[in-house]
Amino acid sequence: MIHDIHEECGIFGVYGHPEAANLTYLGLYALQHRGQEGAGICSSDGRHLFLEKSRGLVADAFNEKRLRRLPGHISIGHNRYSTAGSSVLRNVQPIVAKFALGTLAVAHNGNLINALEIRASLENEGAIFQSSSDSEVMVHLIAHSKGDDFYERVLYALKQISGAFSLLILREKELLAIRDPYGVRPLSLGIKDGAYIVASETCAFDLIGAMYVRDIEPGEVLIIGEEGLRSMKLMNSYKKAFCVFEFIYFSRPDSNIFGGVSVNEMRKEFGRQLARESMNNADLVIPVPDSGVPAAIGFSEESKVPFDFGLIRNHYVGRTFIEPKHHIRHFGVKIKLNPVRKLLEGKRVIVIDDSIVRGTTSKKIVKMVKEGGGAKEVHLKICSPPTIGPCFYGIDTPTRQELIASTHLVEEIRKYITADSLSYLSLEGLKRIIPGAHNYCTACFDNNYPISFPGEHLEQMQFLFR
Repeated sequence: MIHDIHEECGIFGVYGHPEAANLTYLGLYALQHRGQEGAGICSSDGRHLFLEKSRGLVADAFNEKRLRRLPGHISIGHNRYSTAGSSVLRNVQPIVAKFALGTLAVAHNGNLINALEIRASLENEGAIFQSSSDSEVMVHLIAHSKGDDFYERVLYALKQISGAFSLLILREKELLAIRDPYGVRPLSLGIKDGAYIVASETCAFDLIGAMYVRDIEPGEVLIIGEEGLRSMKLMNSYKKAFCVFEFIYFSRPDSNIFGGVSVNEMRKEFGRQLARESMNNADLVIPVPDSGVPAAIGFSEESKVPFDFGLIRNHYVGRTFIEPKHHIRHFGVKIKLNPVRKLLEGKRVIVIDDSIVRGTTSKKIVKMVKEGGGAKEVHLKICSPPTIGPCFYGIDTPTRQELIASTHLVEEIRKYITADSLSYLSLEGLKRIIPGAHNYCTACFDNNYPISFPGEHLEQMQFLFR
């Protein structure tokens, strides 16, 4: 889908490879879908840390000259989407800082829901912040924390924060991989030629030829150094809260996440379940590419309605700042999607998409299939439940008032988007499919937020991460 919900961030780390920065560049390339506003890499040669970062896509941010300025056998990288803090260069990660015990670099995927309170407290103690990113809070917390050694400081600092964090910390001689006790964001460990690799998704392992070993466990602090692997427990994880939207939209379909579950197979199952719950007489099933493709295949297999690509996506389009002088209806969608009229004309078409946020994009797509494609009927089917709650754990979602399903019934949404019918996958159906569904956060569908908010009501929290 062309989304109003935006990707969170992607992180990638390497320990023990002579081309650590080059591998990190490739890893970030594979994780580009998780953030397009900025990219950065920090490396270490065992004595010094070296940093290069820039706004924009990975391929634009780095070239051979910049990569040559990143020597060493250890590195971490980050793709940024600004869920907290603006997209200016100073907010691009990794964040590097010197303190009493040396130099460290931090790359973070997620959101700290008590970042503002901690930041205010640190500023009162004299801390000076260089960015508006909540990730810098962790750097200052470590520097200000109590403890006899670095690891005690890290544990002390992490116990002060609340929220979602998959985190990489680079020091001169080691790499730390950390996941919050709820395990909200995915983080996996791999190995290549004796070197350890850490990545947000396993698709990054595939690109560089690394082998998946295991997930970083919720609440785990994994230290990767000269003595190999050493694991510490941040705190016991009594309740897990894996992000269900990783399966619905964010992760690449060729990734295996949350214990090795295939994203592609999960999306196909969503489509099959949607077909079991909701079926119309139709001639054709088409996806809204790219995230709707596996679900549409699953829907077609279950319903026996033929599948085809009725909407073609232009993969080489980023943001455009130039529009025609003469008004073109739905220009923003048309530049990314185009209907195949000879396939759609006169047909009763089922369109499969991953979600509806504000409803404006869905309305344009329905009109495109009807008017541009000449479809006789358009039945929009969504392979997730209605999105009624914003996310505070690392996804840039609209406020509750902007989420159309939070204030409108399904029939009202159908009329607004002008579809002949509209169906969502039920929450019960979603939970029936996902293995260990009780371990997943479904707050965007049921307002059941697993991580409590520090002294703030939900409605107030919506304005903290805009």
